[in-house]
Amino acid sequence: MKCPYCHHDDTQVIDTRVSEEGNVMRRRRRCAHCDKRFTTYERIELSMPVIVKKNGSRTEYESHKLRSSFMLALRKRPVSAEAIDGAIQRIEEKLLSSGEREVLSGYLGELVMRELKKLDKIAYIRFASVYKSFEDISEFAEAIQEISTDKQRAEKAL
Repeated sequence: MKCPYCHHDDTQVIDTRVSEEGNVMRRRRRCAHCDKRFTTYERIELSMPVIVKKNGSRTEYESHKLRSSFMLALRKRPVSAEAIDGAIQRIEEKLLSSGEREVLSGYLGELVMRELKKLDKIAYIRFASVYKSFEDISEFAEAIQEISTDKQRAEKAL
């Protein structure tokens, strides 16, 4: 594995962990040349479904697009990189386990909103306002009311 900092070929694995689900291997590595550390992930490579956009066009699933959507919604929010990785992993697992060769972009958007709602309410509102094309303040109010209702239900369940 090449070092992402100095591109040296000699790196050493210093820690290996398996995810709770058992399908991802996380490895901490150290470069023998520059002594910097970095993390790599090993996972089974499966083909993701094609995304069908609202206009009917089709595009390959791209993980970096999903990550950039999360990062934009979570900008300046106190959410860890591990939590974001976990959310993206759960979405990708749902896409793979669906068994579909094509999925609607709307389905992917709903999965993102579900994960953002769990991670950070503000990020959820940010994403939903763009994704659902909010046009006036009443739509923001409805989304906020939905979060408040969910919170009240969760508190009553405890």
